[in-house]
Amino acid sequence: MRVRAVHQLLGALSVGDAIGNEAMVFRGFMRAQGYESEIFAGDIAPEMTGLGLSIAEFARRPPAPDSLLIFHFSLGTPVAEVVLARPEPLILRYHNVTPHRYFLGFSGHVVGLSYHGARRLASFARRASLGLAVSEFNRLDLQRAWFKETATIPLSMNMAALDTPPDRLVPLRYKDGRRNILVVGRVAPNKKIEDLIRVFCAYQRYVEPLSRLLIVGEGRGFANYTRRLDEMVSHLRLDEVVFTGAVTQSELNAYYQVADAFVCLSEHEGYGAPLVEAMHFDLPVIAYDAGAVRETLQGGGILLKGKDPQVVAELLGVLMNDATMRAAVLKTETEALARIRSVDIGVRLEAAVQSVGGAS
Repeated sequence: MRVRAVHQLLGALSVGDAIGNEAMVFRGFMRAQGYESEIFAGDIAPEMTGLGLSIAEFARRPPAPDSLLIFHFSLGTPVAEVVLARPEPLILRYHNVTPHRYFLGFSGHVVGLSYHGARRLASFARRASLGLAVSEFNRLDLQRAWFKETATIPLSMNMAALDTPPDRLVPLRYKDGRRNILVVGRVAPNKKIEDLIRVFCAYQRYVEPLSRLLIVGEGRGFANYTRRLDEMVSHLRLDEVVFTGAVTQSELNAYYQVADAFVCLSEHEGYGAPLVEAMHFDLPVIAYDAGAVRETLQGGGILLKGKDPQVVAELLGVLMNDATMRAAVLKTETEALARIRSVDIGVRLEAAVQSVGGAS
């Protein structure tokens, strides 16, 4: 079969969402190669109007013998049923499912979605011609779900968005002489923000009193978890712990620019996009070695084997005050970014499409 169209399907097309951003990058690759290519989503944010089409419109289209589908797998979306019912050759793009144990006591709904995630993933093993993971760590999930053919292409990030002019108000609020410790991402239990707060407590009390913790990201769906974090900050009587909530791209870029270090103590990452973003902004990165963190960093930054608050706080202090060490860490990140950028994702995606199309 000669493939003439490569369409992508996903649960939602939202502002700042990594999956939606990748879908738009993929579409650009496909169109540049001469394929007809559209994005169909179950939900399209008002700000994204015109960038994608409704899944209802796709469902009304008759199957095309020269089309191939890429489904960005996610839980709890009715788009999955649409995909399962279609006959076109399919590539499943797998971004990860966080184990349900992290959500126990915080969100019964998310526990259910995550718990049944493996079963839902396995149902696609019979439907998809190829399971395409964003990391080797994730590819092992596909193997465990009995996908016959699997491959890895790193997450395709919209790095051009990081050149968006930064917000002007963020530096006015936070560029005030304090050391700014930054973490970026969804405020969810697997991110272990409580461990970071413990580290910051040790850092502020014993290393650098003039410091601030910037927690950039939304906690939608995890009100119990964010409430517990607020209570923890109050109990420890910490100064300057800032929960920003959702931010715009220009605000995000500004937070990266006012930060002095990036710390990630997450225990489950399918691919750590903020780690790459932090390196892009010449921020020294300290990250707990879990999930796909090591794979994402590609030798850059500092990997932790443990999370002892005093030890990590002292390491932060050295990193902030020892210019030689800071320069050495940043050098590893420059080299890591070169390795990350050397991967031609467009070529690898085209090869994946051809392998599936040619076998159909």
